[in-house]
Amino acid sequence: MRPRPAAPAHGAAPGRRRRGRLTAALAVVTAALLVLHPAVPNSVGRLGSLLESFLPWLGLVVLVLLGAALLRRSRLACAASLLPVVAWTHQFGALLLPGPGSGPRDLLVVQHNVSDENPDPAGTARALAAAGPDLIALEELVPPALGVYARTLAPDYPHHAVRGTVGLWSKHPLTRTRGVDIKPRGITGPWSRGLRTVARTPYGEAAVYVAHLPSVRVGAGGLASASRDESAVLLGEAVAAEEYERVLLLGDLNGTVDDRGLAPLTSRLDVPGRGFALSFPTAFPVARIDQVMARSVSVGRVRTLPATGSDHLPVAARIGFG
Repeated sequence: MRPRPAAPAHGAAPGRRRRGRLTAALAVVTAALLVLHPAVPNSVGRLGSLLESFLPWLGLVVLVLLGAALLRRSRLACAASLLPVVAWTHQFGALLLPGPGSGPRDLLVVQHNVSDENPDPAGTARALAAAGPDLIALEELVPPALGVYARTLAPDYPHHAVRGTVGLWSKHPLTRTRGVDIKPRGITGPWSRGLRTVARTPYGEAAVYVAHLPSVRVGAGGLASASRDESAVLLGEAVAAEEYERVLLLGDLNGTVDDRGLAPLTSRLDVPGRGFALSFPTAFPVARIDQVMARSVSVGRVRTLPATGSDHLPVAARIGFG
């Protein structure tokens, strides 16, 4: 009778132990990226900003790693997989919670890049007005669609301001409107994508900024966002110099709130603490680049509205003056 081979140490096959170690190592790396993403350098291809643009999607990696750990029945891998679970929950878990209910001193605002190729500007305007917002910020306003938006929104929004290709429609009076120069140095042609106005709401006045930052591109060299980042600095300086204490910023900022390229804004303004509201592209939204930020007023849960003729989804949020 042949002797029975000795059982592997620790009760696990060597291959299983190796697979468990690999899963554990990947889990530790994922947790580190979630927690230490500001340490990822931006000097080559703006890899830090690229990671931060899609940071919430590391949650899918977390689920895969956790599933792999359970499938292999590796205690080491299961324990290590809890690290990215905790890191992701700490970073984004609050966004999944329900926001507070509307208060008696709330305004509803809508932000939408309507697209300069929108085939139905009138339908888009009607859809936005149907949500009943107090303020509607629009980008990529081009003739003759601009006139269509103005005529369609006029009955419910008698006050509006337009500078270049951005505009704001309001149920409340607007005063002291002016353009905001956020044009990067590399753009030489006509380019006007920022405005500032003062909304006289029933709960007090607030300076409202509408902006459309330059687009970014992802290619073999990484994230091309230099113009966006430069424009964000200019807009951040304008916000910092704003004389009104209450400030709202609505716009297509071509970046997520985790992207360090928007730090000149996110360091000065509060961002929504509830809701993912992924807004771009419409066919399969992967990021919220349409933003609502504020100072000295609260931003409630941000949500998307139904699709229009644009390649962006509209986003809506309640602003509390309480």
